[in-house]
Amino acid sequence: MQLSIKSLYKGFKVGATSLVFLAIMLCTTQIWALQEPPEAATGFKQYKGEIVDETSKKPLVFATLSVEGTNISTITNTEGNFLLKIPEEITDGTVIVSFLGYKSKTIPLSDLFPEKNKISLLVSVTELSGVNINAPKDAAALVRETLARRGDNYFDDPTLMTAFYRETIKKRRKNVSLSEAVVNIYKTPYSSLRKDAVELYKARKSTDYSKLDTVALKLQGGPFNTLYVDIMKYPEYIFSEDYFAYYRFTFSRSTRINDKLIYVIKFKQYESVIEPLYEGELFIDVDNKTLTSAIYTLNITDKIKAAKLFVRKKPAKVDVWPTEVAYRVDYREKGGKWYYGYSNVLLEFKVDWEDKLFNSVYSMTAEMAVTDWEKNLDGQLPKVKERLRKSIILSDEAIGFSDPDFWGEYNIIEPEKSIESAIRKIQRQLRRARSKGGSAAAP
Repeated sequence: MQLSIKSLYKGFKVGATSLVFLAIMLCTTQIWALQEPPEAATGFKQYKGEIVDETSKKPLVFATLSVEGTNISTITNTEGNFLLKIPEEITDGTVIVSFLGYKSKTIPLSDLFPEKNKISLLVSVTELSGVNINAPKDAAALVRETLARRGDNYFDDPTLMTAFYRETIKKRRKNVSLSEAVVNIYKTPYSSLRKDAVELYKARKSTDYSKLDTVALKLQGGPFNTLYVDIMKYPEYIFSEDYFAYYRFTFSRSTRINDKLIYVIKFKQYESVIEPLYEGELFIDVDNKTLTSAIYTLNITDKIKAAKLFVRKKPAKVDVWPTEVAYRVDYREKGGKWYYGYSNVLLEFKVDWEDKLFNSVYSMTAEMAVTDWEKNLDGQLPKVKERLRKSIILSDEAIGFSDPDFWGEYNIIEPEKSIESAIRKIQRQLRRARSKGGSAAAP
């Protein structure tokens, strides 16, 4: 039985967050249709390790590893760990390791071990005295020009991307729901107004409803939540023409990425603007007018308006208040053109029951990393029935958690320790379930 549906906040017209719906409902089941898997690939080699700051030894989060001369890449998790899978036919390649504000490092594959690689990066020091000579004077004008040149600086061909998607729900610090998927993204040119399409290849999910206060929390939208954080493809969700003038843009500092000089521009809505807009930082390559990264949050000062953006369904005696909404997007370069590489969305909120003394604190995280791509020469999109819907809710199945080779040759984001712990718990539950089923079937 589903509970009453609240209407969406119609007055809010910008922001990818209008597509990140939080569904709170009684347990319902929706089936996710899986695509037929392609033919098994040839063998692959894998390399595990961590990337750290050379001086402090602290882990570098969301650092990129890419195989030179290919489109294969992966990123580090929030603990700085990585897992990189490479086809066996690549025998003498090199891996490029890069991170915002650090000098990139090139490592021959022959120098890497299957396990326990420790890669350190040095901070890239920028001389400010030499930077200010040709510095642009108008931050807002630089942002406008960067957005206007997306057709020149970003992929202008239809592209088929392979990406890994992970979605987690935590109650305080404990994982209560874990979803993972490999998807195909049919990326349309950045100059095109045509939307991207997503096709599911493989997925697994498990939810422990005993820890969800008798209601099931489900994130509606799946991979689209992260895909629409691609500001350069979907600028209307944050910097629409109607709302651009509502922001104050200022120069903050400079840094480097892949040895390119980057200016950091801060943006924040004017105090007189009451709509829940955004604030954050844009990392722009000034020479080429290219956005390389963006990190920003939603203004949730008005918690009633903010709640209306996210809550799709909820019990009548429950209030849901977001306490933090944060976004990140990173771009990568290949052949002088940039493309979407990684994004994540973090939503933290409180669930307040009318008849309970204490509230519950939850966080939902969705992240997606492009791990390979190729040109989609004919520009064809998957058939409508094969595409994921923008309203998708991942089905509740534990298939694959007991299979260590579930992902095969696909590059994935290495699980964090808390996620690994949750997976081990799921595996134990599956083993117990099979054991009980076996004993019940015995004569």
